[in-house]
Amino acid sequence: MAASVSVFDQRICTLGEGAFWHPERNQPFWFDILGRRLHSLDGDQPRTWQFNEFVSAAGWIDHDRLLIASQNALFVFDLATGTRQDLLPLEADVAGNRSNDGRADPQGGFWIGTMALDASEGAGAIYRYFNGTLRKIVDKVSIPNAICFAPDGSLAYYADTARHLIWSQALDAEGWPKGEAAVFADLSAEGLHPDGAVIDAAGNLWCALWGSAQIVCFDPTGARIQSVALPAKQPTCPVFTGAALDRLMVTSAAVGLHGDNNPENGKTWAVDQAGLRGLPAPRVRIA
Repeated sequence: MAASVSVFDQRICTLGEGAFWHPERNQPFWFDILGRRLHSLDGDQPRTWQFNEFVSAAGWIDHDRLLIASQNALFVFDLATGTRQDLLPLEADVAGNRSNDGRADPQGGFWIGTMALDASEGAGAIYRYFNGTLRKIVDKVSIPNAICFAPDGSLAYYADTARHLIWSQALDAEGWPKGEAAVFADLSAEGLHPDGAVIDAAGNLWCALWGSAQIVCFDPTGARIQSVALPAKQPTCPVFTGAALDRLMVTSAAVGLHGDNNPENGKTWAVDQAGLRGLPAPRVRIA
């Protein structure tokens, strides 16, 4: 299963993250967290929305509205008008924290991680927003990442990049955690750092490895079954794109690499391979 890699978008992200494909608009979106921007392609035309605070992840509510997680809030953003409506605060009382990785779950909830701007150990958490309620579900996380979900909604996955671990968490019928999380993949022996992740139609988990210039694929048991090398040193978040959801888009980051002299860092990449197939992003229920 040879994969080919090409540039998806030439714009350099200081810290690319939050990649997702809007199934009603057939349109990709991703964030440059440190640039405070939301990027997209409307057909072949690049689009960018600038914000006043860090923005990192989103889910779709309907054709024109996104739920966006920012440095200190969850808000509804209208793509047609460029206007926002704040829903509720997100650690607005925690100085020095911001949002990071997040995705919608199959039950219509939205999971979002927080972390310290300086990535202080244990300063972050993972929350779930569902039907108007925001609840903390994982505490004392340093760099929350790899939030994604089994196709049937029975499991959530998440990582702490700093600890080299990905966990799986059983969910009840409404998508809330039940029981204790279990280690899904331990990458500490190799010193690998799991970043953003997405689940394919077969239940495999595709994860970007920060600092390792690759994405890896784990089967549902946690066994590593494939890796794909990327030109950028710091890949951050994959998502399946296209009308058939048969192409991987992978964001990356240029932050901290000024002396690297690699012009590919920070670009967004496309991975093409026979047999790739993703799942449509679920709609977020905001009330």
